[in-house]
Amino acid sequence: MIKKILIANRGEIAVRIVRACSELGITSVAIYTDADRHALHVKKADESYNIGSDPVQGYLNAHNIVNLAVASGCDALHPGYGFLSENPTLAEICARRGIQFIGPNADVIRMMGDKIEARKAMIKAGIPVIPGSEHNLENVEEARQLANGIGYPVMLKATNGGGGRGIRRCDSEAELLKNYDRVVSEAGKAFGKPEVFLEKCVVHPKHIEVQVIADNFGNTIHLFERDCSIQRRNQKLIEIAPSPQLTEAQRLYIGKLAVQASKAVGYVNAGTVEFLLDADNQFYFMEMNTRLQVEHTITETITGVDIVQEQIRIASGLPLQYKQEDIQHRGYAMEFRINAEDPKNNFLPSFGRITRYYAPGGPGVRTDAAMYSGYVIPPYYDSMCAKLTVWNLSWESVIERGRRALNDMTVFGVKTTIPYYLEILGNAEFRSGRFNTSFVESHPELINYDVGQPPEMLAAAIAAAIASHNGL
Repeated sequence: MIKKILIANRGEIAVRIVRACSELGITSVAIYTDADRHALHVKKADESYNIGSDPVQGYLNAHNIVNLAVASGCDALHPGYGFLSENPTLAEICARRGIQFIGPNADVIRMMGDKIEARKAMIKAGIPVIPGSEHNLENVEEARQLANGIGYPVMLKATNGGGGRGIRRCDSEAELLKNYDRVVSEAGKAFGKPEVFLEKCVVHPKHIEVQVIADNFGNTIHLFERDCSIQRRNQKLIEIAPSPQLTEAQRLYIGKLAVQASKAVGYVNAGTVEFLLDADNQFYFMEMNTRLQVEHTITETITGVDIVQEQIRIASGLPLQYKQEDIQHRGYAMEFRINAEDPKNNFLPSFGRITRYYAPGGPGVRTDAAMYSGYVIPPYYDSMCAKLTVWNLSWESVIERGRRALNDMTVFGVKTTIPYYLEILGNAEFRSGRFNTSFVESHPELINYDVGQPPEMLAAAIAAAIASHNGL
């Protein structure tokens, strides 16, 4: 069994991994930059080490992080999500230095991180994929010809993208010509490779993903699906497990597809196979995330499987504790990403000190947080500062529990997305359990936007927040 794990991440996911280590009797090691010196994961871990003053690059320097893992006596590294979690170089460096990477091997990460190679692998495995380009686009003219062939709307996507970035919908040839260079530029800046491809746009789909876990002995199972259709600009806001929109037949079908896809690429450890479901009830493979997902909490809640502990057991060379027939789902779980943003001001990031924080409790309520009273949210990272997960036996009752828990949750000092989620839970369309990825855009009345700040004021506000934080 693994004895000591370096957690190559920060925030609430680092705290989550620390807790899993504690229950398994494993020593946890946290890393932090100067900006995170007062972070909760630093306080919770058994050991913690400073990785420099640069607030972002410190978490992205794979060589330094693995060197620290070796120097501190770790025998494994957990990448969490974000940062280096889907970077095959980190997995390769770990392998060279004798550190067990808690995730799939570098070859699988590389293959599934390249959307073109992933499409090819899925086609070979008999998994339905969205019509589109079979290779990286050479130029805008090739994109234009392909789009005219499959019909608008189309999606331009970064080949090595993820997290909702590097994606543009094009409803006409004019929009394609306007957006092509933008997506190429975004792909280069965000992912280091200016490579893009094109897909037919599935209009108003449902976003359904399946959690899989696989060991080194050929055993692969699924833990049912999650509905991630409530999203804004391709960023998930509320996730639900299981989906209230699927029949049992669809649920079994998509679970088998996800297992088939995972086995086809020799996947080991925890991963997520993401699908789009169109208006004709056709599933299409979208991508595979070769890491732990933010929304793993709702799958744990309905199945009782501790996914992080399973990751560690698998990396330790142990077989899965479960067979597919052992996995059952009970009730519904819903996760709310509590972001430090102002929904009424175009979701402007809200940095600063948490003057008071109260985590809700009671039956069927779980909070995964990176904040505490007195904590200062740094301006350098993702705005998510907590995740609220609620569970209940029926769809109607989990909505009511969500409303109660959101009202119980107290965060003073910064703006959060809590009021917006309460508006969503009161919406008749959402409560009917019938919604798709266009829900947020089609219900602007739920936000009641203020005028908002012009770009120059927004830039000034962010600069002031950074200056204030650096002066602490």
